[in-house]
Amino acid sequence: MSRIGKQPVVVPAGVKIGVAGQTITVEGPLGKLSWGLRPEIKAAYDEGQKQITVTRDSDERQARALHGLSRAVIQNMVVGVTKGYEKKLEIVGVGYLAAVQKGKLQLRVGFANEVHLPIPAGLTVTCPDQTHIVIKGTDKQMVGQFAAEARAVRKPEPYKGKGVRYDGEQVRRKAGKAMTK
Repeated sequence: MSRIGKQPVVVPAGVKIGVAGQTITVEGPLGKLSWGLRPEIKAAYDEGQKQITVTRDSDERQARALHGLSRAVIQNMVVGVTKGYEKKLEIVGVGYLAAVQKGKLQLRVGFANEVHLPIPAGLTVTCPDQTHIVIKGTDKQMVGQFAAEARAVRKPEPYKGKGVRYDGEQVRRKAGKAMTK
């Protein structure tokens, strides 16, 4: 029984929904997103009640899993085109800094050369200062993926805490070898 899948997705005013076969399209003030549903899942849009209902064909394990997943992805699409998603990264370390130039995120994080990450289409990446990065976009998965890739360039290390971390992330610190005596 999918509790999440049974709940309808409420569509706010100003958002257009299109269901054509197995493809659902959501268009709002911030952009347009589309997603292809699996064959086991069906989506229907009720214009009178302004909501999307997601149903499944059978009670097989995979169909049940895809039921909740599909509803959650559609909900994320609706939120993305109305409010958008945002991830903030923080850079900690002496001489570590970030900048955005010509569609690339430049990270100087202790390597011999700068690391250049191309910014995907549909994302807005800004650096309010040299030690903070703000990633915004309508697609939740794309925002989270790019933030994870930027963090993976230099993960925070446990001894001094240097590296790229999410804003507000707690890094567990270890005592160095001087603490053994």
